[in-house]
Amino acid sequence: MSRPNLLAITAAALLATASAHAAPPPPAPQPTIALAIHGGAGVIERARMTPEREASYRAGLAAALDAGYAVLERGGSSLDAVAAAVRTMEDDPQFNAGRGAVLNHDGICELDAAIMDGTGPRAGAVAGVHHVKNPIDLARLVMDRSPHVLLAGAGAEEFALAQGVVLVPESYFLTPGRVRELEEEKRAAAAGQEPTAPLPLRPPASAAAPKGIGTVGALALDRAGHLAAATSTGGLTNKLYGRVGDTPIIGAGTYADESCAVSGTGQGEFYIRQVVAYDICAMMHYQHLSLERAVDTMIHQKLKRTGGEGGVIALDGDGNYAMDFNSPGMHRGVRDSRGHREIAMYRDTN
Repeated sequence: MSRPNLLAITAAALLATASAHAAPPPPAPQPTIALAIHGGAGVIERARMTPEREASYRAGLAAALDAGYAVLERGGSSLDAVAAAVRTMEDDPQFNAGRGAVLNHDGICELDAAIMDGTGPRAGAVAGVHHVKNPIDLARLVMDRSPHVLLAGAGAEEFALAQGVVLVPESYFLTPGRVRELEEEKRAAAAGQEPTAPLPLRPPASAAAPKGIGTVGALALDRAGHLAAATSTGGLTNKLYGRVGDTPIIGAGTYADESCAVSGTGQGEFYIRQVVAYDICAMMHYQHLSLERAVDTMIHQKLKRTGGEGGVIALDGDGNYAMDFNSPGMHRGVRDSRGHREIAMYRDTN
Protein backbone atom coordinates (compact mmCIF):
# COMPACT_ATOMS: atom_id res chain seq x y z
CA MET A 1 0.00 0.00 0.00
CA SER A 2 1.43 3.40 -0.94
CA ARG A 3 2.16 5.97 1.75
CA PRO A 4 -0.55 8.45 0.52
CA ASN A 5 -3.24 5.74 0.71
CA LEU A 6 -2.07 4.68 4.17
CA LEU A 7 -2.21 8.29 5.39
CA ALA A 8 -5.71 8.72 3.99
CA ILE A 9 -6.97 5.55 5.69
CA THR A 10 -5.39 6.56 9.00
CA ALA A 11 -6.93 10.05 8.82
CA ALA A 12 -10.38 8.61 8.09
CA ALA A 13 -10.11 6.22 11.03
CA LEU A 14 -9.08 9.00 13.39
CA LEU A 15 -11.96 11.17 12.17
CA ALA A 16 -14.47 8.36 12.71
CA THR A 17 -13.14 7.76 16.23
CA ALA A 18 -13.39 11.46 17.08
CA SER A 19 -16.94 11.63 15.73
CA ALA A 20 -18.00 8.64 17.82
CA HIS A 21 -16.80 10.37 21.00
CA ALA A 22 -18.05 13.87 20.17
CA ALA A 23 -20.68 15.40 22.44
CA PRO A 24 -24.23 15.08 21.07
CA PRO A 25 -25.77 18.27 19.69
CA PRO A 26 -27.64 20.35 22.27
CA PRO A 27 -31.38 19.66 22.42
CA ALA A 28 -33.60 22.03 20.52
CA PRO A 29 -35.07 24.72 22.80
CA GLN A 30 -38.61 23.99 23.98
CA PRO A 31 -41.31 26.37 22.76
CA THR A 32 -42.35 28.97 25.32
CA ILE A 33 -45.55 28.29 27.22
CA ALA A 34 -47.27 30.95 29.28
CA LEU A 35 -50.45 31.57 31.25
CA ALA A 36 -51.81 34.91 32.53
CA ILE A 37 -54.90 35.41 34.69
CA HIS A 38 -56.90 38.18 36.30
CA GLY A 39 -59.45 38.16 39.08
CA GLY A 40 -60.93 41.60 38.54
CA ALA A 41 -59.97 45.27 38.87
CA GLY A 42 -61.35 48.00 41.09
CA VAL A 43 -60.79 49.51 44.52
CA ILE A 44 -58.04 47.13 45.59
CA GLU A 45 -55.84 48.97 48.06
CA ARG A 46 -53.65 47.60 50.82
CA ALA A 47 -55.22 49.96 53.37
CA ARG A 48 -58.67 48.56 52.60
CA MET A 49 -57.64 44.90 52.68
CA THR A 50 -57.37 42.76 55.79
CA PRO A 51 -54.39 40.36 55.91
CA GLU A 52 -56.78 37.41 55.91
CA ARG A 53 -58.68 38.66 52.86
CA GLU A 54 -55.47 39.37 50.98
CA ALA A 55 -54.12 35.89 51.73
CA SER A 56 -57.37 34.36 50.55
CA TYR A 57 -57.31 36.24 47.25
CA ARG A 58 -53.69 35.29 46.66
CA ALA A 59 -54.46 31.63 47.34
CA GLY A 60 -57.37 31.73 44.91
CA LEU A 61 -55.25 33.30 42.20
CA ALA A 62 -52.45 30.79 42.80
CA ALA A 63 -54.84 27.86 42.49
CA ALA A 64 -56.18 29.13 39.17
CA LEU A 65 -52.73 29.97 37.84
CA ASP A 66 -51.34 26.56 38.68
CA ALA A 67 -54.40 24.70 37.37
CA GLY A 68 -54.09 26.33 33.96
CA TYR A 69 -50.31 26.05 33.78
CA ALA A 70 -50.41 22.34 34.65
CA VAL A 71 -52.42 21.77 31.46
CA LEU A 72 -49.73 23.53 29.40
CA GLU A 73 -46.90 21.67 31.13
CA ARG A 74 -48.28 18.29 30.17
CA GLY A 75 -48.66 19.39 26.54
CA GLY A 76 -52.31 20.43 26.66
CA SER A 77 -53.89 23.08 24.48
CA SER A 78 -54.20 26.75 25.29
CA LEU A 79 -58.00 26.34 25.16
CA ASP A 80 -57.95 23.63 27.81
CA ALA A 81 -55.57 25.73 29.93
CA VAL A 82 -57.69 28.89 29.97
CA ALA A 83 -60.83 26.85 30.65
CA ALA A 84 -59.15 25.13 33.61
CA ALA A 85 -57.97 28.43 35.09
CA VAL A 86 -61.33 30.17 34.70
CA ARG A 87 -63.27 27.15 35.96
CA THR A 88 -61.17 27.19 39.13
CA MET A 89 -62.12 30.83 39.77
CA GLU A 90 -65.79 30.22 38.91
CA ASP A 91 -65.81 27.65 41.71
CA ASP A 92 -64.18 30.08 44.16
CA PRO A 93 -66.90 32.23 45.79
CA GLN A 94 -64.65 35.23 46.39
CA PHE A 95 -64.57 36.06 42.66
CA ASN A 96 -67.38 37.61 40.64
CA ALA A 97 -67.97 34.58 38.41
CA GLY A 98 -69.89 31.35 38.93
CA ARG A 99 -70.58 30.73 42.62
CA GLY A 100 -70.21 34.04 44.42
CA ALA A 101 -71.14 36.21 41.42
CA VAL A 102 -72.76 39.55 42.13
CA LEU A 103 -76.54 39.95 42.15
CA ASN A 104 -78.69 42.00 39.81
CA HIS A 105 -81.42 44.40 40.94
CA ASP A 106 -83.82 41.49 41.44
CA GLY A 107 -81.38 39.60 43.65
CA ILE A 108 -80.37 36.85 41.22
CA CYS A 109 -77.20 35.99 39.33
CA GLU A 110 -76.98 36.49 35.57
CA LEU A 111 -73.75 34.95 34.34
CA ASP A 112 -71.76 35.72 31.19
CA ALA A 113 -68.72 33.95 29.76
CA ALA A 114 -66.67 33.71 26.57
CA ILE A 115 -63.80 31.65 25.21
CA MET A 116 -61.81 32.23 22.03
CA ASP A 117 -59.34 30.12 20.10
CA GLY A 118 -56.85 32.37 18.33
CA THR A 119 -56.31 29.73 15.65
CA GLY A 120 -59.05 30.14 13.10
CA PRO A 121 -60.16 32.17 14.95
CA ARG A 122 -63.12 30.52 16.71
CA ALA A 123 -65.21 31.74 19.62
CA GLY A 124 -68.12 30.79 21.85
CA ALA A 125 -70.03 32.79 24.46
CA VAL A 126 -73.08 32.74 26.72
CA ALA A 127 -74.96 35.57 28.40
CA GLY A 128 -77.56 35.87 31.12
CA VAL A 129 -77.56 32.26 32.29
CA HIS A 130 -78.95 31.42 35.75
CA HIS A 131 -78.36 27.71 36.30
CA VAL A 132 -75.07 26.79 34.62
CA LYS A 133 -72.51 25.84 37.26
CA ASN A 134 -69.53 26.68 35.04
CA PRO A 135 -70.48 29.12 32.29
CA ILE A 136 -67.02 28.87 30.70
CA ASP A 137 -67.69 25.21 29.89
CA LEU A 138 -70.96 26.10 28.19
CA ALA A 139 -69.22 28.84 26.17
CA ARG A 140 -66.71 26.20 25.00
CA LEU A 141 -69.58 23.94 23.90
CA VAL A 142 -71.20 26.78 21.97
CA MET A 143 -67.92 27.15 20.07
CA ASP A 144 -67.30 23.44 19.55
CA ARG A 145 -70.80 22.02 19.06
CA SER A 146 -72.93 24.75 17.53
CA PRO A 147 -72.76 26.96 14.44
CA HIS A 148 -73.17 30.05 16.64
CA VAL A 149 -70.93 32.33 18.68
CA LEU A 150 -73.29 33.68 21.37
CA LEU A 151 -76.30 32.10 23.06
CA ALA A 152 -78.28 33.95 25.74
CA GLY A 153 -80.75 33.32 28.53
CA ALA A 154 -83.21 30.44 28.29
CA GLY A 155 -81.93 29.43 24.87
CA ALA A 156 -78.42 29.01 26.23
CA GLU A 157 -79.73 26.85 29.07
CA GLU A 158 -81.78 24.68 26.71
CA PHE A 159 -78.57 24.12 24.74
CA ALA A 160 -76.82 23.28 28.02
CA LEU A 161 -79.42 20.63 28.81
CA ALA A 162 -79.01 19.11 25.36
CA GLN A 163 -75.26 18.93 25.90
CA GLY A 164 -75.48 17.35 29.35
CA VAL A 165 -74.03 20.36 31.16
CA VAL A 166 -74.34 20.43 34.95
CA LEU A 167 -77.19 22.73 35.98
CA VAL A 168 -77.72 23.94 39.54
CA PRO A 169 -80.44 25.89 41.39
CA GLU A 170 -80.05 29.66 41.55
CA SER A 171 -79.39 29.36 45.27
CA TYR A 172 -76.05 27.65 44.49
CA PHE A 173 -74.56 30.96 43.40
CA LEU A 174 -75.72 33.05 46.36
CA THR A 175 -73.31 34.03 49.11
CA PRO A 176 -73.99 36.23 52.17
CA GLY A 177 -71.39 38.77 51.05
CA ARG A 178 -73.05 39.34 47.68
CA VAL A 179 -76.49 39.65 49.28
CA ARG A 180 -75.04 42.27 51.62
CA GLU A 181 -73.45 44.16 48.72
CA LEU A 182 -76.78 44.38 46.91
CA GLU A 183 -78.49 45.67 50.02
CA GLU A 184 -75.80 48.33 50.40
CA GLU A 185 -76.20 49.36 46.76
CA LYS A 186 -79.94 49.68 47.15
CA ARG A 187 -79.58 51.74 50.32
CA ALA A 188 -77.19 54.05 48.49
CA ALA A 189 -79.69 54.33 45.65
CA ALA A 190 -82.47 55.21 48.06
CA ALA A 191 -80.25 57.92 49.53
CA GLY A 192 -80.08 59.77 46.23
CA GLN A 193 -78.80 57.61 43.39
CA GLU A 194 -80.94 56.27 40.56
CA PRO A 195 -82.36 52.91 41.75
CA THR A 196 -81.09 51.05 38.69
CA ALA A 197 -77.81 52.88 38.19
CA PRO A 198 -74.94 50.45 38.77
CA LEU A 199 -71.97 52.02 40.50
CA PRO A 200 -69.39 49.24 40.54
CA LEU A 201 -66.36 51.35 41.27
CA ARG A 202 -67.61 53.31 44.25
CA PRO A 203 -65.24 52.75 47.21
CA PRO A 204 -66.37 49.79 49.31
CA ALA A 205 -68.10 50.28 52.63
CA SER A 206 -65.80 47.76 54.24
CA ALA A 207 -62.47 46.13 53.52
CA ALA A 208 -64.01 42.68 53.83
CA ALA A 209 -66.42 43.18 50.94
CA PRO A 210 -64.86 45.17 48.06
CA LYS A 211 -67.37 45.97 45.32
CA GLY A 212 -67.02 45.99 41.58
CA ILE A 213 -64.17 43.50 41.36
CA GLY A 214 -63.86 39.84 40.69
CA THR A 215 -64.52 39.25 36.97
CA VAL A 216 -62.10 36.51 36.01
CA GLY A 217 -60.06 35.84 32.89
CA ALA A 218 -57.20 33.76 31.54
CA LEU A 219 -54.87 33.75 28.53
CA ALA A 220 -52.56 30.96 27.41
CA LEU A 221 -49.83 30.19 24.88
CA ASP A 222 -49.27 26.46 24.32
CA ARG A 223 -46.35 24.45 22.92
CA ALA A 224 -47.88 24.57 19.44
CA GLY A 225 -47.77 28.36 19.56
CA HIS A 226 -51.55 28.72 19.79
CA LEU A 227 -53.16 31.48 21.86
CA ALA A 228 -56.52 31.39 23.64
CA ALA A 229 -58.54 33.72 25.86
CA ALA A 230 -61.40 33.15 28.32
CA THR A 231 -63.42 35.47 30.57
CA SER A 232 -66.31 34.90 33.00
CA THR A 233 -68.37 37.27 35.14
CA GLY A 234 -71.54 37.99 37.04
CA GLY A 235 -71.47 41.59 35.81
CA LEU A 236 -72.35 44.51 38.06
CA THR A 237 -74.04 44.59 41.45
CA ASN A 238 -77.60 45.97 41.14
CA LYS A 239 -77.58 45.82 37.33
CA LEU A 240 -80.85 45.82 35.43
CA TYR A 241 -82.33 42.43 34.62
CA GLY A 242 -81.06 41.39 31.19
CA ARG A 243 -78.02 43.66 31.17
CA VAL A 244 -75.08 42.12 29.28
CA GLY A 245 -71.57 43.47 29.66
CA ASP A 246 -68.40 43.17 27.64
CA THR A 247 -67.31 39.69 28.75
CA PRO A 248 -69.33 37.67 26.19
CA ILE A 249 -68.97 40.27 23.43
CA ILE A 250 -66.12 39.04 21.26
CA GLY A 251 -63.68 41.89 20.71
CA ALA A 252 -64.89 43.92 23.69
CA GLY A 253 -63.90 41.97 26.80
CA THR A 254 -62.47 38.84 25.19
CA TYR A 255 -60.37 38.36 22.05
CA ALA A 256 -57.63 36.15 20.61
CA ASP A 257 -56.03 35.72 17.22
CA GLU A 258 -52.78 34.09 16.08
CA SER A 259 -50.54 36.74 17.64
CA CYS A 260 -52.47 38.41 20.47
CA ALA A 261 -54.91 37.46 23.25
CA VAL A 262 -56.71 39.84 25.64
CA SER A 263 -59.15 39.57 28.57
CA GLY A 264 -60.59 42.64 30.25
CA THR A 265 -62.15 43.58 33.57
CA GLY A 266 -64.00 46.78 34.43
CA GLN A 267 -67.36 48.38 33.70
CA GLY A 268 -68.31 46.63 30.48
CA GLU A 269 -70.19 49.46 28.83
CA PHE A 270 -66.90 51.30 28.26
CA TYR A 271 -65.20 48.18 26.92
CA ILE A 272 -68.06 47.53 24.49
CA ARG A 273 -68.11 51.09 23.14
CA GLN A 274 -64.39 51.03 22.41
CA VAL A 275 -64.03 47.33 21.46
CA VAL A 276 -61.12 47.26 23.88
CA ALA A 277 -59.80 43.72 23.51
CA TYR A 278 -59.77 43.77 19.71
CA ASP A 279 -58.39 47.30 19.54
CA ILE A 280 -55.30 46.28 21.50
CA CYS A 281 -54.56 43.55 18.97
CA ALA A 282 -55.38 45.92 16.09
CA MET A 283 -52.87 48.48 17.35
CA MET A 284 -50.24 45.76 17.27
CA HIS A 285 -51.19 44.64 13.76
CA TYR A 286 -51.74 47.95 12.03
CA GLN A 287 -49.65 50.42 14.03
CA HIS A 288 -46.95 47.86 14.82
CA LEU A 289 -46.99 48.75 18.50
CA SER A 290 -45.50 46.39 21.04
CA LEU A 291 -47.93 44.50 23.28
CA GLU A 292 -46.98 46.67 26.27
CA ARG A 293 -47.38 49.92 24.32
CA ALA A 294 -50.76 48.89 22.86
CA VAL A 295 -52.09 48.01 26.32
CA ASP A 296 -50.77 51.24 27.81
CA THR A 297 -52.38 53.31 25.03
CA MET A 298 -55.74 51.67 25.53
CA ILE A 299 -55.86 51.64 29.34
CA HIS A 300 -54.27 54.98 30.16
CA GLN A 301 -55.36 57.03 27.15
CA LYS A 302 -58.33 55.74 25.15
CA LEU A 303 -60.27 54.09 27.97
CA LYS A 304 -59.44 56.62 30.64
CA ARG A 305 -60.35 59.56 28.38
CA THR A 306 -63.97 58.35 28.22
CA GLY A 307 -64.22 57.64 31.95
CA GLY A 308 -63.65 53.90 31.73
CA GLU A 309 -61.94 52.31 34.70
CA GLY A 310 -60.48 48.83 34.87
CA GLY A 311 -57.71 46.79 33.33
CA VAL A 312 -56.66 44.05 30.94
CA ILE A 313 -54.26 41.17 30.68
CA ALA A 314 -52.66 40.53 27.28
CA LEU A 315 -50.34 37.88 25.85
CA ASP A 316 -48.57 37.63 22.49
CA GLY A 317 -47.28 34.74 20.40
CA ASP A 318 -43.76 35.05 21.80
CA GLY A 319 -44.94 34.71 25.39
CA ASN A 320 -44.62 38.40 26.20
CA TYR A 321 -47.34 39.62 28.54
CA ALA A 322 -48.83 42.85 29.85
CA MET A 323 -51.10 43.28 32.89
CA ASP A 324 -52.15 46.91 33.28
CA PHE A 325 -55.01 48.89 34.81
CA ASN A 326 -56.08 52.45 35.60
CA SER A 327 -58.00 51.50 38.75
CA PRO A 328 -56.34 51.36 42.19
CA GLY A 329 -55.59 47.66 41.78
CA MET A 330 -56.17 44.44 39.85
CA HIS A 331 -55.93 40.81 40.95
CA ARG A 332 -53.53 39.20 38.49
CA GLY A 333 -50.95 36.50 37.93
CA VAL A 334 -48.60 35.09 35.29
CA ARG A 335 -46.45 32.01 34.92
CA ASP A 336 -44.24 30.88 32.04
CA SER A 337 -41.61 28.33 31.03
CA ARG A 338 -38.85 30.92 31.39
CA GLY A 339 -39.22 30.52 35.15
CA HIS A 340 -41.32 33.58 35.86
CA ARG A 341 -44.21 33.27 38.33
CA GLU A 342 -45.96 36.30 39.77
CA ILE A 343 -49.14 37.00 41.69
CA ALA A 344 -50.03 40.63 42.38
CA MET A 345 -52.89 42.81 43.57
CA TYR A 346 -51.73 46.40 44.01
CA ARG A 347 -50.11 48.95 41.74
CA ASP A 348 -47.14 49.96 43.88
CA THR A 349 -46.04 46.48 44.97
CA ASN A 350 -47.15 42.89 44.61
